Amino acid sequence: MAMAMAKSEAANEALTTTLFSELEPRISEPVLEALREGGFRFCTPVQAAAIPLLCSFKDVAVDAATGSGKTLAFVVPVVEILKRTSLPPKSHQVLALIISPTRELSSQIYNVARPFLSTLPGVKTLLLVGGADIRVDLKRIEEEGANVLIGTPGKIFDIMERMEILDFRGLEVLILDEADRLLDMGFQKQLTSIISRLPKLRRTGLFSATQTEAVEELARAGLRNPVRVEVLTETRPQSKGHQEMASSRTPSGLHIEYLECDADKKSSQLVDFVAKNKSKKMIIYFMTCACVDYWSLVFPNISVLKGCSLTSLHGRMKQIVREKALAEFTALESGVLLCTDVAARGLDIPGVDWIVQYDPPQDPNVFIHRVGRTARLGKQGSAIVFLLPKEEAYVEFLRLRRVPLQERTISDDAADVVPEIRATAKMDRDVMEKGLKAFVSFVRAYKEHHCSYIFRWKDLDIGRLAMGYGLLQLPSMRDVKLHSLSLDGFTPADDVDFKTIKYRDKAREKQRQRKLREKESGEELQIKEATLLLKSNSTGVKGDKATRKSTGRQRRAAQTKEDEEDLVREYRLLKKLKRGDIDEGEYEKLIGFGEPSDDDEPQEERKSTNKGQRKQRRDSRRGSKVCKRRY
Repeated sequence: MAMAMAKSEAANEALTTTLFSELEPRISEPVLEALREGGFRFCTPVQAAAIPLLCSFKDVAVDAATGSGKTLAFVVPVVEILKRTSLPPKSHQVLALIISPTRELSSQIYNVARPFLSTLPGVKTLLLVGGADIRVDLKRIEEEGANVLIGTPGKIFDIMERMEILDFRGLEVLILDEADRLLDMGFQKQLTSIISRLPKLRRTGLFSATQTEAVEELARAGLRNPVRVEVLTETRPQSKGHQEMASSRTPSGLHIEYLECDADKKSSQLVDFVAKNKSKKMIIYFMTCACVDYWSLVFPNISVLKGCSLTSLHGRMKQIVREKALAEFTALESGVLLCTDVAARGLDIPGVDWIVQYDPPQDPNVFIHRVGRTARLGKQGSAIVFLLPKEEAYVEFLRLRRVPLQERTISDDAADVVPEIRATAKMDRDVMEKGLKAFVSFVRAYKEHHCSYIFRWKDLDIGRLAMGYGLLQLPSMRDVKLHSLSLDGFTPADDVDFKTIKYRDKAREKQRQRKLREKESGEELQIKEATLLLKSNSTGVKGDKATRKSTGRQRRAAQTKEDEEDLVREYRLLKKLKRGDIDEGEYEKLIGFGEPSDDDEPQEERKSTNKGQRKQRRDSRRGSKVCKRRY
């Protein structure tokens, strides 16, 4: 695929000297007015490069540092392209499609685009994201129509599958934001289906902070000879002897550090860092949703963090809860957001001072997106990543990817918070259980790390790691036992009866006690039934009426089978008698006529013959006589 190249470098400058009003082709006056009302006069480098290209009907693939103003770089061209079409469009005629990987990012794009799209008369814009009842969206589209769709690929694909009323034949422009993430997080099938229904004669723009890793996927998005826009920042060299400027993939105002410490000390270093920066606004990233749930439960119970505003956000929350959490943290002047990578891309949260990566991301590309939540649009910001001693090679790996890091020394005066965490777990069963779940989820996620040659899960110090989590006991994990991972450094809480640890929530504890009683009753019933069954098998005594009935039927069936076998045997003896093979005396002896002699049966056995045996013998004789008369 042939690609043109357009580069723009910003040497520690967030804005260029280019005014929006100076761009060519010229931007319409209503859009310029909307820009002025939003406080935008000068273009950022990515805006100065991408807007003229898209407005000139060229496809673009934009690779720019996060926080560089990419949203306006495609919103303004979308509006300008639609202004050149015949307006107003039909109610169900879709003219533009903007797709992003997450609900939060789609909502942010929608809010940024509304003032500009409102300058288009008769154009209806609709936000389509998951977490809402699709029937509401279908009804709204059917009644009101939609001309510009902004949303996630899954929801847009679902709408296109269900509604044939939408007409995409006149679509003018397609925008894929965070394109590399769209292509690698399982949306290939939906994107392929969406793009196959769009006209080939359209404009397409792909925007991301890590576009280079997804260049081979551009053909899938249908770009034709796209212009590649790569916006780099320049950083001062860290070495005194090296005076050349170096390019970076992170914002120029961002300072990134790394802190190396043992696994059992990480939680204490994190708490110490947060306590010393209470007046700051920070985002702390964890590997899994379970880890976010656990630490958001632990932090409020640590004495040095009392009074600190804590908000949690991850992908397993309901949509309305996620939106509320994000809105609350955005409005704060200072506070902490505990989250997963669901809040790593594209979100514009004002005033973030620190980005803390307690767990390095599985995908190294996400590192850049995480730290990009601060130092946006030329502002200053800081970031720190916690690393274990065996993960030190990650620092050089990031430097090779043009992400410079500086070392931060551990805090010697950091208090050990592990005893406090374990004390909390002893008082609240919810803390104990969520700690175990978080620990297991982290180890499993660590196994799936993209940089497995650096993050080797078989080298994990499981014992120290569990101690850092404040666990009371080690969970039973098959992989840990199978590969004999190190359990050194862990001290189990032997003075605790784990069954007696209660939930702090009284309603939940009451429910647990009820389930325990039901379980104990069930176990007692099973033991009683097993005992009765064992006793009946050993003594022949039947435990209940149903057992006696069943045994009687079995006994009668066995007796009937035995009688049939005796009749068959006597019939064969009768045939031998008729053929002359045996005489009548032998016949009578064999079928039981007459008492057997002393030679035939020992004296002891004759004495022991009971009434039941004699009755059975008489019945046998009676059957033989009948058989003899019959034949």
